[in-house]
Amino acid sequence: MFEPARRVASVLAALSLVSSAAPALAEPSAPSMSPPPPLADLRVPSDEPRYAAIVEDARSGEVLYDKRADSPRYPASITKIMTLYLTFEALATGRLSQTDILVVSPHAAAQAPTKLGLRPGDTITVEDAMHAVAVKSANDMAVALAEKIGGSEGRFAALMTLKAQELGMTRTRFVNANGLPDSRQITTARDIATLCRAVLRDYPQYYGFFGQEQFTFRGQTMTNHNGLLGRMPGVDGFKTGFTNAAGFNLAASAVRNGRRLITVVLGGSSGAARNANVEDLLLTGFDVEERRARGEPITLAQNYFEAPPPGGSMPHAVEQGDADPIDVVLTSANRGAPVNILPSSSSPLSPARPVGRFAFGAAPPAAQAQARDARNWTVQVGEFRSDRLATRQVDFIADKFKQLFDDREGQVNHSGGRFRAIFTGFSQAEAKGACAEVQAKGLPCQASGPG
Repeated sequence: MFEPARRVASVLAALSLVSSAAPALAEPSAPSMSPPPPLADLRVPSDEPRYAAIVEDARSGEVLYDKRADSPRYPASITKIMTLYLTFEALATGRLSQTDILVVSPHAAAQAPTKLGLRPGDTITVEDAMHAVAVKSANDMAVALAEKIGGSEGRFAALMTLKAQELGMTRTRFVNANGLPDSRQITTARDIATLCRAVLRDYPQYYGFFGQEQFTFRGQTMTNHNGLLGRMPGVDGFKTGFTNAAGFNLAASAVRNGRRLITVVLGGSSGAARNANVEDLLLTGFDVEERRARGEPITLAQNYFEAPPPGGSMPHAVEQGDADPIDVVLTSANRGAPVNILPSSSSPLSPARPVGRFAFGAAPPAAQAQARDARNWTVQVGEFRSDRLATRQVDFIADKFKQLFDDREGQVNHSGGRFRAIFTGFSQAEAKGACAEVQAKGLPCQASGPG
């Protein structure tokens, strides 16, 4: 697992730079003159083949850190950043107004959760649809916007790809507006960072949609899936994503002392690990920039993110996967199938080998056992006579038990005349633990493994 040991001392030192009363959008006070905290060792073990990351200075575009940043990955719901970019463009050019009305098509209404759950023929304003996409990651509203702007989702997806090429996202292809599984829809960490920079540069007036922590629609309040909003000072926007094939993705932007960084992590092993990794990357990036501002001659920031292990150089296996061929993703056998890009010559880091204090070191035996537990278990949270009721249950459970189901793939399965509300992507231990907590609240829950 790539989840780093938490940098408690570093985090506390960094957070001390920020007034505790300051809102998330406010810039922190001037740094103290005390020595800077130690920087993180952010090496990636070879048993995390989907992991890719990049840290960029938003103003200059300088890359402070990258790992497999040009390797093909599935974007999942991070796709919606491009959906909203094209929406912002339509608003800025007058082709669309936030008060315009969208009529939900059968195709939009049929999208898998997470979604707002409107029926075919229902209406919603463009503004509310944008909030639903940015905050709830509503798949149906992403398609509704796509159809309004492009005439059809397919044509809109073509426009998305053309815009990606125009922005310099040379390794990205879109085929849908919401990021639901499709093996043809690919991107890279570097391309997503390029897109985030484009949003900040071209449409700063709309960037606030990505930083909204909550959205209320028809009496229902929804919370943003980005767990760093309101928790890590300075983080003020962008998007999460998850599918079984993609893993846990997050693009985040943060500002500190007048400097803004963009960080993208793709292929995380869990939502918590992904969030912790993004936080560490941002903290280290700001550490690097603050040291530079004090005159330290840091010419290769990468070295400050990846400290060499004590007593020797890093094994070559750690670097495997940096040049993953794009056809590995394009030739995935099944729609949305997991991507196996771990070279056969690669071997995991030895648990006995000492690593830096803040390294992605070996987990305790119990954690290692859980890491090996395949995430092929399903949690069923209800069975209903209609798709609408099952969809509502998926959304209700996702909102009520955020820490358990946030970024899990919720869906409705139809068989035998019944509609089952389920979540996928759990290990056996996670599935049973989630059901125990749901059942403790008097709600139905059933965990089941493969087969």
